[in-house]
Amino acid sequence: MEDDIRQLAQKARTAGHALSLIPAEARKAALLETARRLEEIGEPLWAANRKDLETAAALGISPAMLDRATLNPGRLASMVNGLRSVAALTDPVGETFDGATLPNGLRVVRKRVPLGVLAVIFESRPNVTTEISALGIKTGNSVILRGGRESLETNKVLVGLVRAACAESGLPEDTVQLITSTDRALVPQLLRMDDLIDLVIPRGGQQLQNLVKEHARMPVVYGGIGVCHLFVDSSADLARSIPVIVNAKVQAPSVCNALDTVLVHREVVAELVPAMVRALNEQGVQVLCDPESMSAAVNAGLQNELLAPAGEGDFGREFLSLVVSVKVVGDLEEAIQHIAQYSTHHSDGILTESYTNANRFLDMVDSAVVYVNASTRFTDGGQLGLGAEVAISTQRMHARGPMGLRELTTYKWVVQGDYHVRR
Repeated sequence: MEDDIRQLAQKARTAGHALSLIPAEARKAALLETARRLEEIGEPLWAANRKDLETAAALGISPAMLDRATLNPGRLASMVNGLRSVAALTDPVGETFDGATLPNGLRVVRKRVPLGVLAVIFESRPNVTTEISALGIKTGNSVILRGGRESLETNKVLVGLVRAACAESGLPEDTVQLITSTDRALVPQLLRMDDLIDLVIPRGGQQLQNLVKEHARMPVVYGGIGVCHLFVDSSADLARSIPVIVNAKVQAPSVCNALDTVLVHREVVAELVPAMVRALNEQGVQVLCDPESMSAAVNAGLQNELLAPAGEGDFGREFLSLVVSVKVVGDLEEAIQHIAQYSTHHSDGILTESYTNANRFLDMVDSAVVYVNASTRFTDGGQLGLGAEVAISTQRMHARGPMGLRELTTYKWVVQGDYHVRR
């Protein structure tokens, strides 16, 4: 089994070397061909997804994971549009920057080049398969994908489609490969192959990330766990804040940039909380309130099965479902302290009309994406102009937040002289 996975990684490295020399137009053509094939695939893809959902149900996976694994016409259309959006972006490979001629006459410049071989381990979400494939092809990186059991058949169809599009466009088929074995022992084996794999990206829960931390010998970009907050300041426009809160929670509740905790300034509790709870309950959201916010809700006559007390474990928890927690804070500094304690440094925001408080929040909250008066759901490569993302990094490194094309390149120094020697 280890020999098989090593052979797959070797094919990926060989394909990556060839891919890095292929013109940008050919790589763009492969993405457009993938989009065309995906748009026309029809029943083979739907049948594969139905089979995966049956498997997922039998495995007893959570409703959030089941939702992530489900394809529908809207999600398929988004995948197609995502491929075309990435194809239309400017190719960063070969771009030069920081050029200079030194006093000794040497001409020095940095040139963008692909990272190499990317291994991405992820759970559910078939759209991840096409997004990562597209970003890898566009940037000249070969990709090894290892999805979850709950999306295996769907991924087989999607990767087969991408490989066929690559071959049609003159790219190596092995540019994108899928590990089809569900044997978990393969993951530690893969993580030991630092001679063939340049970067590993785990997109999943804490258990997966811990496994990667234990075994990986190559660089790793961690992300995907998002405990996201919105703080409603005393100066906020409350009527306009409620739709932002509802959107952040409801628009896609099972993803990492969905809202988990609302922090409410004590001065606006009586006015905001009842209206906010009603709006969230109407969307089927269970609201877990701390004692102060619960009192405001009950005093307004709100009592139903979607309103419950929050426990300490409900702060710092990624719900991935239609559940949100609420906590009252005395001021901006207490909100910042709460976020520092419970955030995963993914996406956190403030709703405010105070320029001073907005800037203080931006300066003090150390998250990959920090918002003023906007839903956390915008933490997405497509929404932020990157076309797509291979992951949302929560690390303090050069790649932070949604990782698009430039984040999948490195650079080399190019130095040109006239038979220079160092004195």
